[in-house]
Amino acid sequence: MAEANKKELELYIHIPFCIKKCQYCDFLSAPSSKEERQEYMTSLCRQIRSYGELAKAYHVISIFVGGGTPSILEAVQIQRLFEAVRDTFRIDPGAEITIEVNPGTVTEEKLTAFRSAGINRMSIGLQSAKDEELKRLGRIHTYGEFLDTYRMAREKGFRNINVDLMSAIPGQTEAGWEETLRRVAELGPEHISAYSLIIEEGTPFYEKYGKGPCAGELPGEEEERRMYQSTKRILDEYGYGRYEISNYAFPGYECRHNLGYWNRTEYLGIGTGASSLLDNRRWDYGEEPAKLSLQEQMEEYMFLGLRKMEGVSRAKFEKTFGRGMDEVYGKVLRKMCGLGLLEEAGDFIRLTERGIDVSNAVMCEFLHC
Repeated sequence: MAEANKKELELYIHIPFCIKKCQYCDFLSAPSSKEERQEYMTSLCRQIRSYGELAKAYHVISIFVGGGTPSILEAVQIQRLFEAVRDTFRIDPGAEITIEVNPGTVTEEKLTAFRSAGINRMSIGLQSAKDEELKRLGRIHTYGEFLDTYRMAREKGFRNINVDLMSAIPGQTEAGWEETLRRVAELGPEHISAYSLIIEEGTPFYEKYGKGPCAGELPGEEEERRMYQSTKRILDEYGYGRYEISNYAFPGYECRHNLGYWNRTEYLGIGTGASSLLDNRRWDYGEEPAKLSLQEQMEEYMFLGLRKMEGVSRAKFEKTFGRGMDEVYGKVLRKMCGLGLLEEAGDFIRLTERGIDVSNAVMCEFLHC
């Protein structure tokens, strides 16, 4: 097959291990022994190489190694992982290759291994610049250890770093959240992801705050909304543009891998806990692929695309699905625009500032129309 005919593909590689489960975490991750990690990595590399035939149809534009805590792995395990990837897939020379790391699990040897493996983007899970909040969340590190990790990464040549932050932490104040934002923004990471804490069932936080006696320690709905609004205002001061509901970046440093998800670029998930979307078939690890109906594809286009600040394109919708957006969703669009939750911007339909506040409700309007 000619190179020009190969399709774009994103790879997500899941590492389900961590030092200690955080109090709020409902992701597929758990502590492990060295032997368990080695057994998993051997199996993972074997699984990667099993995709040799499928890989012939694609060229990889981005790779994301997530978890869990991928930085818990040894340097040699990361190197062997990427040997398997490069032996199997055609990786674009300019591909964005990200690894998630936690402070307290990174060494100079590991950072050197990341660089030699071709990793060019690092996502550091900080969450808060306040040690008391980190302790409350069950994080294994301090803010000082984050600073050590960040500076070490810069010294090793990483020029594309994301920092994850979390608002609406129990006991957190608006002033405390703003202090975290400013302390991190002053460091100048190229990208900041700022999410609100979600209390998920099955986690210690759910037992304590979701229905337990400490629920009153969570910031109220209005206070949480003000925190969200201050995020844009403060990061704007430092030159960060909001390109998605919870993601901010310097120009040119928007996360290409995540944009691929929101644009429905095909992706292959490898490892326990990973999901895939290929040829309009979607599946989770261990499940059989399920073909998406045309209606399901259109719904995904709308509720994923509306996460982006630019919104969704009418022209692309019609080119992709052979039907006009207004033909399919005209009633919903008129209703949401009339309520001031959506607006037109040339070819695009996008959330208004007011719409962002109730984005989940807006997106649900496009389901099962």
